[in-house]
Amino acid sequence: EEVKNVIDFVKAQVEDTEYSSNVLDSIERVHTSGAGGNDRDQEDEFLPEAIEVVVQAQQASVSMLQRRFRIGGSAEHEREYRGFRTMKLYIETLGCPKNFNDSEGIAGIWERSGMNMTDDPAQADAILVNTCGFINDAKKESIDKIFEMADFIEEEDGQAAAEETDAEKKILIVSGCLSQRYGSELFDEMPEVDIFLGVNDYEKLPQIVQNFKRGQRQKLFSCQPEKFMEFSERKTEENPYTATLRIAEGCNNCCAYCVIPQIRGKYRSRPMENILQEAEELASKGCREVILIAQDVTEYGRDLYGELMLAKLLRKLCRIEGLRWIRLMYCYEDKITDELIEVMASEEKICHYIDIPLQHISDHVLSSMNRHSTTESIKDTLCRLRKAIPDIHIRTTLITGFPGEREEDFDELVDFVENQKFERLGVFAYSREEGTVAGEMENQIDEEIKQARADSIMRRQMDISREVNEEKVGRIFEVLVDGQDEEGAYIGRTQYDAPEIDNTVIFQAEQELVPGDLVRVVITDAFDYDIVGRMEE
Repeated sequence: EEVKNVIDFVKAQVEDTEYSSNVLDSIERVHTSGAGGNDRDQEDEFLPEAIEVVVQAQQASVSMLQRRFRIGGSAEHEREYRGFRTMKLYIETLGCPKNFNDSEGIAGIWERSGMNMTDDPAQADAILVNTCGFINDAKKESIDKIFEMADFIEEEDGQAAAEETDAEKKILIVSGCLSQRYGSELFDEMPEVDIFLGVNDYEKLPQIVQNFKRGQRQKLFSCQPEKFMEFSERKTEENPYTATLRIAEGCNNCCAYCVIPQIRGKYRSRPMENILQEAEELASKGCREVILIAQDVTEYGRDLYGELMLAKLLRKLCRIEGLRWIRLMYCYEDKITDELIEVMASEEKICHYIDIPLQHISDHVLSSMNRHSTTESIKDTLCRLRKAIPDIHIRTTLITGFPGEREEDFDELVDFVENQKFERLGVFAYSREEGTVAGEMENQIDEEIKQARADSIMRRQMDISREVNEEKVGRIFEVLVDGQDEEGAYIGRTQYDAPEIDNTVIFQAEQELVPGDLVRVVITDAFDYDIVGRMEE
């Protein structure tokens, strides 16, 4: 039935685009005769076009076609047909963990096509900048990185031999949220960039680069798909002791300050069986920690199964052998149910850590932000979490200087931070974004006031963080080793800290350790954002 649906869709697509009857015949043949069997009696010269039609129609990925329907012929044949060139790709990633997850998907897709990745831009045939476009600072960082890579390519090409052909010159590609959001404008303003790619077009990257001709710049921004789009492949580290696990894409929350729904589309849950399969694959490679990510992790399942399913997903993830830590990021307060809290409290593998971007506590500001939370609901949820899980470490982010934020709103926020004593907290001065409801609001606040308010809270939070850390001195914690510093001390994290954004444990050990080891560490000293210790003998 699934094969038939794909064929029927592609028939309509072929008729609309006037593809040849030979290609349509090829599609039917590779689906019907190929489904359920591995044998192919003859080469099909139209196979590349057949695959391309299905993939570009967003009805399937190349991987799904090859794995489930057993099609694909020989890789050598397809490469020969397309005039295949082996090329190396270097990726520069900016932004949040979701973007790094995308980059791993891009790398997997690239290598699956028969090409190679490189960590050295000088060795690359193509350089891709995977950008962030969420707030002004992130946009500036992304634009600066694009120009940095453009200057690097110009310098490299200038030093290349005179006989270098156009085909051998480096190709500059820009993808990610900034590209999706501003791609058409940037295409006109940045002639240095050869290819602009949207967030839904990574599967097409190898083909686009293979067919690229110097002077024929390209931009591709496909419409948002109706369902979650799987990467045909994902390239993780060789020993991925920690890894993100994407459970959904898009967002339905429509906060007044946010552009993510415009960039990433509506919320699309990933089928649970696919999540569990990837988690099992990660565990089989030695992964100890999986970090669940989405624009809103707590919304998981409603669109696909008719109910919130995060708690049930967590139960099943906890049954996977090899996984030790399961971490929740990007949770929305109004969807943190009693069932979810009970699962977090009862399942040993789930970290006693949760990331909840609250943004504010004043009902006046929350309403203006179009948040679904209230002062009362936030305080109630935090109370339920701390009662059920006494040692839970809560990370949150706050926004200061939202349009119309009054002095009394800010004072309420300061009091809230001082009373709650969040273990982990970040504060951002409001960033006015075009195309958002908040961007058009009156009562915009001066930049200096916004930043001063953010700085004021962060100064107080520094003291709170130190107090929290000092309470750990003399206690023993399980620590996941991340590496070593220049002086030979080991760097790691407790279950209360997410990689890259939270605190670290700096400790000494007599024996040699490697990233991914879990060891017991006695804490001997504490600082604002780090703790120090020694490995228990």
